[in-house]
Amino acid sequence: MTTLPNSFGEYKDDAHNWITLASGEYYPDILFDACELYKPVLVLFGQILRESESSKSFFLNIASIKEQWMRIQLSRVFRKYVSPETPVEMLKKKTQAQLIVERFGDGFRPINVVQARYSSRPIPDEAICAILWEYKDRGKKGYDLTEKMFSLLKEIHPELTVIGPKRAGRDILMKEVFSDYPNQDRPIDFVIKEQDHILAIGLARYDSDRGGAQEDDRTGGYANCANEFAAYARQYGLNTKVIFINDGPGLLLGSMWNDYTKLESSWKGRIMVATLRMVQDRITREWLYS
Repeated sequence: MTTLPNSFGEYKDDAHNWITLASGEYYPDILFDACELYKPVLVLFGQILRESESSKSFFLNIASIKEQWMRIQLSRVFRKYVSPETPVEMLKKKTQAQLIVERFGDGFRPINVVQARYSSRPIPDEAICAILWEYKDRGKKGYDLTEKMFSLLKEIHPELTVIGPKRAGRDILMKEVFSDYPNQDRPIDFVIKEQDHILAIGLARYDSDRGGAQEDDRTGGYANCANEFAAYARQYGLNTKVIFINDGPGLLLGSMWNDYTKLESSWKGRIMVATLRMVQDRITREWLYS
């Protein structure tokens, strides 16, 4: 009988066998669909561009578009043509439009140059359509991971309840799980419970490719979450576990695997780091109740 590893670190020697690889799409196969999807965006971009007297008014005109999906796509094209230094997350927020103009407007490329550059490209422009296509499924792999994890846990533990958004949706806030939790706006992805007994809380992420500062940000954020909850659990004598479901080839980069091993051992027996392929063997009823 094979003895299963006891910790996340013991899986490292054959780590590549324990991660799940999400399927991707081939280039240039995506170009036809990308151009079909984003041609209306580029056409509307050109129309607003022609009607705007300055780059600042151009951006404000884009921000006035009511339909959210279209406004976000136009803002992404604007960033490429007019203001690559503007944070992309700011561009998505309609309420930030005037602030963006005030802070970054003086650095916007002049409107006549933008018009000339836009006119020099075909419609649809395959290059920018391919760029926009990359944004289309951003986050999808994470949603797929969460959905599969929910299904797997339900199959393994039909007597337990797993709560949380299976795909896109609002995160659970800790104040909804523990009313007196000190950091009430702490978001988590799922809760495992049996009736009113909270057995575990957790986060789930898919890392396609992560390293450097992004790697430190991920593991550092997890450590903060774990340490914060550990202090609360010790104060109130809770036996609730913390689970971090992570998957994807990003786990094989840099010090990621070692960092997660260290995180798991920081509160031995109470923190579990696992990929989807480890869930059945590691997240057992015995461990949840230990």
